[in-house]
Amino acid sequence: MPEARLISPNSIVRRRVLEDVSGRAVRLPQEGALVHLQFRRFAGCPVCNLHLRSFARRHGELEAAGVREIVLFHSPADELRLHTADFPFTIVADPDKRLYAEFGVTSSPRALLDPRAWLPILRAVAFAIGGLLTGTVRPPPAKPHGGRLGLPADFLIAPDGRMIASKYGEHVDDHWSVDDVLARARQHISAWPV
Repeated sequence: MPEARLISPNSIVRRRVLEDVSGRAVRLPQEGALVHLQFRRFAGCPVCNLHLRSFARRHGELEAAGVREIVLFHSPADELRLHTADFPFTIVADPDKRLYAEFGVTSSPRALLDPRAWLPILRAVAFAIGGLLTGTVRPPPAKPHGGRLGLPADFLIAPDGRMIASKYGEHVDDHWSVDDVLARARQHISAWPV
């Protein structure tokens, strides 16, 4: 398998229209807004779910800073709708991993085997068990579409399509926090017209 091509800052992301899990058209990049493009793992992934809840809680701050969230999963849309209905941002299904390949986002056993991931995995599983017991979280699929070894990635994209910053995760919990995204947005907000 050829090595993934990593996208670096100042690269240009070509314009396209994606479709969210509800069938709505979503532009990438977006006029007048920065886009935080997140590549997550599979529908129901406990670590992804816990991570995205932190973004949902602070969604208003992100919007006020001019940041729009677009979150990709390598699961089919019908599976994703079961797990993401309460998130206030755009969720996109990429079950064939076309955008994953284009952006150089890969899978690796280190997603779960890296010791830095173990405590976050335990924390996320504990949260998921609590949610399962209260009926607020659905169980993940036994055999997730696209597998369990996906690595996360984050990209911040300017309205003109310029890649401002990128992060390729080394394990399942290696991703930007809300504070990381807001800090990067503040650093670059004056570089593009309102």
